[in-house]
Amino acid sequence: MAKDLNKVMLIGRTGKDVELRFTQSGTAVANFSVATNEKYKDGEEWKEKTEWHNIVVWGKLAEIAGEYLKKGSRVYFEGRLQTRKWDDKDGNTRYSTEIVCWDMIMLGGDAPQDAPSKQSDAPKPQAEEPELPF
Repeated sequence: MAKDLNKVMLIGRTGKDVELRFTQSGTAVANFSVATNEKYKDGEEWKEKTEWHNIVVWGKLAEIAGEYLKKGSRVYFEGRLQTRKWDDKDGNTRYSTEIVCWDMIMLGGDAPQDAPSKQSDAPKPQAEEPELPF
């Protein structure tokens, strides 16, 4: 039987400093964008394409992101895709797709030495026992 999977893994650079805020109950939430680049050859010329991704991080991991990530930080993210729907002030339906991050590793020399390299308190998908043929 096929299982569903919603998992995203990215390595990229933050496009701006992290926007850290707290919910009314005191839970930290961080929002920021990450750029990933792809190089490809168009005839004899090499070109580069940048894709932008919206990232949402919750809890202690959001606080770490807010403290240590700055514009241009190189980071590995793991999470899931989520699409939100809302109506804007003119009544138009809008959609936003974002990556809800549950794990993060700061890469390269741009993270301070005392920065945690991996920290997550967000719930991870539960692994299921594999189906055995016997």
